[in-house]
Amino acid sequence: MAMSTENEHPVKAFGWAARDTTGHLSPFRFSRRATGEKDVTFKVLYCGMVTEVGTKVTKFKVGDKVGVGCMVGSCRSCANCKEDLENYCPEMILTYGAKYYDGTITHGGYSDIMVSDEHFVIKIPDNLPLEGSAPLLCAGITVYSPLKYYGLDKAGMHLGVVGLGGLGHMAVKFAKAMGLKVTVISTSPNKKKEAMDHLGADAFLVSRDTEEMELAMGTMDGIIDTVSAVHALLPLIGLLKTNGKLVMVGAPEKPLELLAFPLLMGRKMVGGSGIGGIKETQEMIDFAAKHNIVADIELIPMDYVNTAMERLSKADVKYRFVIDIVNSLKPS
Repeated sequence: MAMSTENEHPVKAFGWAARDTTGHLSPFRFSRRATGEKDVTFKVLYCGMVTEVGTKVTKFKVGDKVGVGCMVGSCRSCANCKEDLENYCPEMILTYGAKYYDGTITHGGYSDIMVSDEHFVIKIPDNLPLEGSAPLLCAGITVYSPLKYYGLDKAGMHLGVVGLGGLGHMAVKFAKAMGLKVTVISTSPNKKKEAMDHLGADAFLVSRDTEEMELAMGTMDGIIDTVSAVHALLPLIGLLKTNGKLVMVGAPEKPLELLAFPLLMGRKMVGGSGIGGIKETQEMIDFAAKHNIVADIELIPMDYVNTAMERLSKADVKYRFVIDIVNSLKPS
């Protein structure tokens, strides 16, 4: 008979979880493993505070501010892992709903405590507020990594950002801190004021306005496309200069049409990117601390999470929900 999640490990934990296909979250009692030699145990606030470290931990001490992003494990031996690209490891272990090395399921971070191998823990600099830092470990690294890898981080370059949501607003912030000229591209004209006055974008294009789009053709060194809905790529490719790069970080469920000829006539590239390795994630957090970059968030109590999920499905948030675990997660 299988052991219950509440008893499979020695450390009692409490959180909220979805346990069926409805996605509805409710209070959940489970357990975490004991702190191993290389493990860090931390109390979850928004990000966490280290409460215990294993005997062989070298990167952290009790009291450090830390966070864990989308992954808690990888094989550590493949070519990708050796290149600090654990996020592309074939055996990468997600923080939520994945099978850990010991065969138990990872339960994510909607809980009072977490335990993680120190390799996958990120140090949060003291000057960054924890609540605004938490989304950097997902949305932040998702846009920072392609800016660096595709060489779209050079001051004076012109970057387009498609979509002004959780990913898009972070792309604008990082690109501006790198010294780029940034143009936000959106289907919604009413986002122009937010993009330019609040986030500091240099220009704004309404993608449905063919005249605006034509005037901007051939002006951009690169584009970060954050949109997960089905949308046309051809007009975006037209915005690129020769050798320009269109990088996809959104994930539409249905195939997008991509014609070869517009790529040939300008040696243009369409690429993709997914989060980042641990070394690069720490680099991103340190860059954010240096430039005072945090996500724009709406702080919510734990028991609001199902309403927040409904609002997320309607894109009704600016720009990331963060759960106030420390003040609102109470065992029922």
